[in-house]
Amino acid sequence: MYALHRDPEAAGEGASRRELIVAAAATAAGGLAVGCSPAGMAGVMSIGAKSVESAFGPFIEIDPQGGVTVVSKHIEFGQGASNGLAAIVAEELGAAWDQVKVAFAPANAKVYANTLMGVQGTGGSTAINNSWDQLRQAGAGARAMFVQAAAEQWKVAPGEIAVKDGVVTHAGSGKSARFAELLPAAAKLKPPEKPTLRDPKTYTLVGSAQLRRKDSLAKSTGQARYTQDVYLPDMLTAVVAHSPRFGGKVKRFDATAARKVKGVVDVFAIPSGVAVVATGVHAARKGRDALKVEWDDANAEKRSSDEMLAAYRAMAKAGDTKWQAFESKGAAGDKSSGIENAFSGANTDKGAVTVHDAAEFAYDFPYLAHATMEPMNCVAQVDGNRCKLTFGSQVQTLDQINAALAVSSLPGAIEIETLYAGGSFGRRANPASDYAIEAVQIAKHVGHGRPVKLVWTREDDMTGGRYRPMAHHAIKVKTGADGYPAAWRHRIVVQSFMKGTPLMRGDLDETQVEGVKGSPYLKATPLVDAAVATPVSPVTTLWWRSVGATHTALAMEHTIDQLAARAKIDPVEYRRELYRRAGADRHLAVLNLAAEKAGWGQPLETGWARGVAVHESFGSVVANVAEVSLSDGEPKVRRVVAAIDCGFAVMPDQVAAQMEGGVCYGLSSALYGAITLKDGVVEQTNFDGYRVLRINEAPQVETYIVPSANHPTGVGEPGTPVVIPAVANALLVLTGKPTTSLPFVKA
Repeated sequence: MYALHRDPEAAGEGASRRELIVAAAATAAGGLAVGCSPAGMAGVMSIGAKSVESAFGPFIEIDPQGGVTVVSKHIEFGQGASNGLAAIVAEELGAAWDQVKVAFAPANAKVYANTLMGVQGTGGSTAINNSWDQLRQAGAGARAMFVQAAAEQWKVAPGEIAVKDGVVTHAGSGKSARFAELLPAAAKLKPPEKPTLRDPKTYTLVGSAQLRRKDSLAKSTGQARYTQDVYLPDMLTAVVAHSPRFGGKVKRFDATAARKVKGVVDVFAIPSGVAVVATGVHAARKGRDALKVEWDDANAEKRSSDEMLAAYRAMAKAGDTKWQAFESKGAAGDKSSGIENAFSGANTDKGAVTVHDAAEFAYDFPYLAHATMEPMNCVAQVDGNRCKLTFGSQVQTLDQINAALAVSSLPGAIEIETLYAGGSFGRRANPASDYAIEAVQIAKHVGHGRPVKLVWTREDDMTGGRYRPMAHHAIKVKTGADGYPAAWRHRIVVQSFMKGTPLMRGDLDETQVEGVKGSPYLKATPLVDAAVATPVSPVTTLWWRSVGATHTALAMEHTIDQLAARAKIDPVEYRRELYRRAGADRHLAVLNLAAEKAGWGQPLETGWARGVAVHESFGSVVANVAEVSLSDGEPKVRRVVAAIDCGFAVMPDQVAAQMEGGVCYGLSSALYGAITLKDGVVEQTNFDGYRVLRINEAPQVETYIVPSANHPTGVGEPGTPVVIPAVANALLVLTGKPTTSLPFVKA
């Protein structure tokens, strides 16, 4: 199946005995070596892992007919990244677009690591960003090999040869050849270390709005392969009974009735619950329904979400709360002057600005589910310490490490076949590899390499998955005589899902504070005191599309609109001045573009209002102008104008698609999204209780891209958070009342 124990000299293509011992020690220790992250261990952890063997490097395969396969190290779960990655290679190589297809790379962090993460994985809107230079080099290198092969055959100078649409030509002699004809000679050459890249000004594919997606037809016809489509000989199906409370453990269970269900093969405990294994999904679920489990809730979360949120608010006000500062400017740390005097009522002259007017703002945010269309699932095969996983793996390196721990093997030797995934929004990537490791544990118990497909129902993930953390912001701002912030105190109370994991770098969990830390509004404010507190709960949390920006964007942008209203200054003009003071040119550019395209300042019909918001996340800056009315007390959003600076737009049409999807995803959560607990048990079980945006509620979204020659930045996530404060700011105009909690529509 997959040889995991190989001769040490052959195991890692030159891996030393010491490297094998280090990797084995890391595995045997039950986790990563102390002080080591997956990125730091990438080389060692990849010992024995597969990679594409091609004369053109690990990212390009060319078949005898001249067809080009771009090997994508990133998963495709709907964001369209694979199309952009293929276009980069095709452009530099000179391939015809209809010659190109995409395949998912094997799991091998040493070869296929995300250059911004150090591990093989997709997230943080980094797919195009981290691959841009790498794939340009790969495509240009392959092109150089074909050019050199032709030059040697035709006895002409390489500089006189052109490559376009899979054809290599020499204008002077009139000679030409297709890739297929030159392939045998080109494949014998060595790729150049520093190939000459094309000038982006000459691009015809990249930057074009005409490229059709490579996966659309397969997905439309059902040919695209998802985990739920996997059927292997003799495969079993498993479901798991989890505790209804987070932190609950199995105390005892009675499987008598479950074992009597036709098709049930086995019932046994695993660390996260009780597994029911059967010949099919129906039998497995029926067996689980018949299972009797007594849970130990000694360490479980038993509070309701209202109680938890009240505790957050109390933490924000308590004098003994342990705060971690993340932004401090002026005399924020000096108890005798500066911000302390500013907020105690004394006038303070700091930076030629006298603070004199105070305002307080508070915002509450609920837990949010990822609510992917395809719930969590994974196919695992384990035979001794041999293991293969077949599923939509989002962070292959973490899944390899965790699977290796489960079967006492080397991470790089865990084979992963990555498939399409029906959405993620962050859910499929988590430090514990939760559902994938359940599949490994179950398959290990079954043994003999027999495949087991673990299936989480939507109810399983909705009630026991991982959520966008609940959060509370408490903000106090004093303004100067000009109405602009002179002193800003910010307190955030939010769980951390990074602390205690190998992905945590430094002492501060940046995901808790991103969007506040480094904000141009704080840069424009003379006195700043910002800190975060981290409550602890067994409730499992995780990054959720746009991560910290999901709550910080509203906290910052809605505060700015309220300050502008107090100062009687137009909110667009108010932002423009703050951006000038902060030197935030990119923010100013997207704001101006969105305001212009939205007709800011022009009258709307009675009952309608515009709201504006600007936010930076994942290296991109996005502005939204939303047109909003109230219908039976609920917000109705008919139009959203989005402007984005994402550097060089590799696929403008895909940028627009991501802005549209981001707006709808963000609006869905803002209008309706909330996971609530009652006595520690999640109340929402499916889309009937966790309402999402319907087609007839989706606004018209117009996307405008700021022209840029800069390195590409994120696109998949930055469109999500900005619409939330844009709508809140429109409602502020309509009602005169601020939004203090989400969702807008209460259950």
